[in-house]
Amino acid sequence: MSTYLLDTAMPEARGTDGGARERLVVVGNGMASLRFLERLTEACPGCYDIACVGAEPQAAYNRVLLSSLLGGEIDEAATAFRGLDWYEAHGIRLITGAPVTAIDRENGLAIVGETHILPFDKLVLAIGSQPIRLPKPGMDLPGVITFRDLADVAAIRRAAVQHAKAIVIGGGLLGLEAATGLARLGIDTTLLHVMDRLMERQLDHEAAGLVKRAMEERGIKVLLGADTAAVEGEGRVERLRLADGTVLPADLVVMSVGVRPAVALAQDAGLAIGRGILVDDAMTTSDPRIFALGECAEHRGLVYGLVEPAYEQADTLARHFSGQEAAYLGTHLATSLKVSGLPVFSAGLVDTPADAEAVILSDPGAGLYRKLLLRDGRLVGAVFVGDIAEQSACKALIRSGEPAGDVDDLMFGRSAPQPLAA
Repeated sequence: MSTYLLDTAMPEARGTDGGARERLVVVGNGMASLRFLERLTEACPGCYDIACVGAEPQAAYNRVLLSSLLGGEIDEAATAFRGLDWYEAHGIRLITGAPVTAIDRENGLAIVGETHILPFDKLVLAIGSQPIRLPKPGMDLPGVITFRDLADVAAIRRAAVQHAKAIVIGGGLLGLEAATGLARLGIDTTLLHVMDRLMERQLDHEAAGLVKRAMEERGIKVLLGADTAAVEGEGRVERLRLADGTVLPADLVVMSVGVRPAVALAQDAGLAIGRGILVDDAMTTSDPRIFALGECAEHRGLVYGLVEPAYEQADTLARHFSGQEAAYLGTHLATSLKVSGLPVFSAGLVDTPADAEAVILSDPGAGLYRKLLLRDGRLVGAVFVGDIAEQSACKALIRSGEPAGDVDDLMFGRSAPQPLAA
């Protein structure tokens, strides 16, 4: 039987009226967690006695910059958000490198590590997601690495020695970023994707073709329709075998085939679980004292794996905690990034449904592609490659559902280049 030690490192906190403040424990110290803490301390400074517990040894950092870090464009310091002094200045006790291992709902306790506990009146779960490993032979061999956090970047860079051959499995956002980062290091890199186009959730075939070309111009070999059968080697990775029998030599395999919500902690505590931790429009779980946000949360049947929805959820919860009326109604997803230096934007529908009209500008030679999808005069989707100047206007129209007006303004803008081929 374990003996737990009540954490009494901080004295009882009191509000301005002399009464004890509610004890708030935030589990997770990623981008969503920090956004919540920033907004809460802005809207309601000193309202809660806050402890934040993160499993990673670092305070919250910018995961969006991991590929730039991998490729040597920036150093680790450039990924940092807030220094430890910020947490201290806002009265937040930050505990890093110590995951919460259990939640005692009956007594309002969060168990940290093996022996320590934090009492809570309210608990926020911002524990993110876990990278998926394909259920194929050899995925546990040394040299098979996921691409998700700073520790993964360090492991990849150690394995990516001179003349190494790297294979990245997965042609989604993270896979493309991992391949680009490796290519910047001068590593012989091959990208495998089981689908017939890259980023199939965000791009149509023509846009995806431009992205593929940009990757290849950087020296990355791209194989589509490539179904991994097994990773093989004696004691560590030596090769990868595809379902069609093709064998590819490999010293390093980077797995980037998606993530799944981290639900084990909530499930063990008896909270309602679907694909993620079930929450309502106030981000409340099945226990009214416990809340969830970000990649671990499931809202109205959807689990989001992007930063923007996590930030919107964090903003909603901070308003709720500060006594304001707030409801999260879902997020219209949009993607805006650079792939090998090529700007890419996508929002709403990607492929053209039967009841919609597509207006397309295509100039493959210039690396320019724009597609607007219209239904009854309203914008329902947009895909831009090469020039994404009108992305804000497109996102606003898709979200509002207002009439699109003059499509030329969206397609060309005031200073956009005229089409060479339509």
